[in-house]
Amino acid sequence: MDRTQHLALATEAVTHAEHLAGAADRHAYNQREKTPALAAASAAWADIARTHAAIAALLPDTTTED
Repeated sequence: MDRTQHLALATEAVTHAEHLAGAADRHAYNQREKTPALAAASAAWADIARTHAAIAALLPDTTTED
């Protein structure tokens, strides 16, 4: 995998984390039993995003400017 692919996966993971965090927030008031699981899933996706971003930071930039 190259840097661009890792950044794309990090972006996708951030989207998942944001969606789940929003769901946790919505359920915090009327369905509290769902909130911890949604928050944990959001945190896991955030960890995945950070991991891919960290890997991308270590890889060389292979994009070329024309």
